[in-house]
Amino acid sequence: MLRLRQYKKSDAKAIVKWVADERIYTLWGGERFGKYPLTSESINEKYFDNNGDCIEGDNFFPVTAFNENGVQGHFIMRYTGGDNRSLRFGWVVVNSGIRGKGFGKEMLTLGLDYAFNIYKADRVTIGVFENNAPAYNCYKSVGFHLNEEAPEYFEEIFGEKVKVVELVITKEDYFNL
Repeated sequence: MLRLRQYKKSDAKAIVKWVADERIYTLWGGERFGKYPLTSESINEKYFDNNGDCIEGDNFFPVTAFNENGVQGHFIMRYTGGDNRSLRFGWVVVNSGIRGKGFGKEMLTLGLDYAFNIYKADRVTIGVFENNAPAYNCYKSVGFHLNEEAPEYFEEIFGEKVKVVELVITKEDYFNL
């Protein structure tokens, strides 16, 4: 059973191991940390020195999922839209040794519970590259659905334009699952 806690600098060592190749790094959004390969220092600089690139001081919440075997996953939450009613999840990653076994779903369900019950958010959004089927399917499994209001956009990955799919789940959606 997973639990969530605030990210600690020492968690970066595990994350770096899970984002072990350039493809995973790119799909994870690693280019926002600089050039591949990912380092513990680049994660901690982004989180602690640059507040996750968030302008507002109290807007960035890195989270670690753990169980009796140690750190198992990670993601961030941040407010969007200039208010505290909409949260965005990002930089989602699960221990590479347990991928495909439901831990991502469990972690994100805990995150949604936290978002709606503690932060009192009305909605949570997340983006995913269209060609990242495991992540897309995981997000759909916890109730995220296509955000019809989001504009369509593409990013270049390894010289190819790839669509970014914007997903959303509202508090109402979540409690009616």
